Amino acid sequence: MAPGPPRRKVLIIEDEPSIRNVLYVLLAGLGCDGDVAHDTDQALSMIRQDQFDAVLLDLRSAPLQQMVSAITELRPSLVGRVLVITGEVSDANTLEILEHYAVPHVPRSRVTSDLWGRLRSLLGFAPSSANSATR
Repeated sequence: MAPGPPRRKVLIIEDEPSIRNVLYVLLAGLGCDGDVAHDTDQALSMIRQDQFDAVLLDLRSAPLQQMVSAITELRPSLVGRVLVITGEVSDANTLEILEHYAVPHVPRSRVTSDLWGRLRSLLGFAPSSANSATR
């Protein structure tokens, strides 16, 4: 029997255990592995040392502009593969950064309902048969 495609590897930058657990479950459901960084320095070190297919970045765990700029410089292959988990974004500067870098984001309050589809899209997975049956 031929081995399946390699598992995708996603870096999770999240300091809240409950959200981290939700992310792990969603990643496992997509057949992905998740590695966790608790802060900016650890995340950048991991990005330098390892290959990731995507990054899930909690806006409260790391400065957005610094992280997106560093990711762009260190791993250009991750451009367009960063998904930001936000609170209720009302800060004009944060909105401008999200727009400037064209970074998709999911509000923290909608992680469980929106993240699955966003991750599937970000990682280039085809829509599931359940999703395509409802379209």
